[in-house]
Amino acid sequence: MSKIQYYATGRRKVAAARVWLTPGSGVITVNGRSIDSYFGREVLQMMIKQPFEASENSNRYDVTATVVGGGLSGQAGALRHGISRALIEIDEGALRPALKKGGFLTRDARMVERKKYGRSGARKRYQYSKR
Repeated sequence: MSKIQYYATGRRKVAAARVWLTPGSGVITVNGRSIDSYFGREVLQMMIKQPFEASENSNRYDVTATVVGGGLSGQAGALRHGISRALIEIDEGALRPALKKGGFLTRDARMVERKKYGRSGARKRYQYSKR
């Protein structure tokens, strides 16, 4: 007998999260570590749990995630996006409106602008010297 699993991929900036939801007690595991040890900041942990609160599914599913790329903030955003997409796999009709209203299904495509030649950064110019 195979265990029921729901899979989705979430992305933000350069980070990508592969997320598996299984029916359980609400345990979140990221890269083999608990959410408390991986995401130390309380704000990031709260951000990751938002889709469950919006869809009223707190403590119903265990989350196992693999996150790569970017920093902690981008990874947390990717994880939130992945959890939201996995919840839609469970019951699209009931959960999609709540998640859509919260903005959890929109992929945040903002990236760091590339550095241009002749500049010290993406936009900063070198100091002009009159004399």
